[in-house]
Amino acid sequence: MLPVKKNGCEFMLDGKKIIFSGMQATGTLTLGNYLGALKNWVQLENEYECFYCVVDLHSITVRQDPAELRKRARALLTLYIAAGLNPEKNCIYYQSHVSAHAELSWILGCFTYMGELSRMTQFKDKAAKHSGNINAGLFTYPVLMAADILLFQSDLVPVGDDQKQHLELTRDIAGRFNSIYGDVFTIPEPYIAKQGARIMSLQEPTKKMSKTDENPNASIYLLDDPDTIMRKFKRAVTDSDNRIIYSDEKPGIKNLIEIYALSTGKGIEEVEKEFDGVGYGEFKMAVGEAVISLLKPLQERFRELEKDKAYIDGIIKANAEKANYYANKTLRKVQKKVGFPERIR
Repeated sequence: MLPVKKNGCEFMLDGKKIIFSGMQATGTLTLGNYLGALKNWVQLENEYECFYCVVDLHSITVRQDPAELRKRARALLTLYIAAGLNPEKNCIYYQSHVSAHAELSWILGCFTYMGELSRMTQFKDKAAKHSGNINAGLFTYPVLMAADILLFQSDLVPVGDDQKQHLELTRDIAGRFNSIYGDVFTIPEPYIAKQGARIMSLQEPTKKMSKTDENPNASIYLLDDPDTIMRKFKRAVTDSDNRIIYSDEKPGIKNLIEIYALSTGKGIEEVEKEFDGVGYGEFKMAVGEAVISLLKPLQERFRELEKDKAYIDGIIKANAEKANYYANKTLRKVQKKVGFPERIR
């Protein structure tokens, strides 16, 4: 492995492009998180150097129960591995264990304009949902996200449609900093999966499936048992014409077709032919069975990992050290550029 220079920072990364992403340690991961993101991440580890964060700093913009947050953070890290992410090929770590995230966020906040932050649609949405707790962290959330990405000189960031605005802001902040201080940050590009980037709610198929949906029947959670999965699919909202066609005019059926296709590896047209003339009830059962089969190995692996405390603790420690090593390379360069005194070692 040879050192690679990225904007003046030395990275021992075999010359691969760098991908960064993360998920919040709130709620429980859904089928949408898996099919839209996590499953795709597993396929990237041989082509890219990947950093995957358990996003716990962002999580506290909404009040959390401390014990529950710790529990969910560990479960999320364990699910990353159970889903197939190799912790020796991917750096899987807690955001709160790498202080450079918060340190860089403060610096970047001084290069971000109030008007830019006030236009963020996620701030408007979350402020509406949590009107009793519209805190400064909720407002500056995108700056911390920019720090997350830029710390590792990320070339690519897997994003869904709802995160494109934040990535554009990250690019703007990086470009603004570079224009003042030189070529410091890599300007990241979006990495969008061709299929499965947006799995919809089973109860409101025009809305994205969410791990924080108040309706328990709207989302399939990765650790749902088979009976629960089947029951939720049986209750999935469809329409009245009983034809299994992939069409924007039939959002409920379109969503179920996509879930079935992604769960089985079949094409959309193949699914339509397979269920031509079949009723919705039978089709929903087939989708449920496909998802149960898809999630069974992940659930079994999660239960095994959950019992092996020493193994998970070892991953947490080793990957925090790796993440800190690379994050601090970027942070020290940034601190020098803005004029902070050098640290005496």
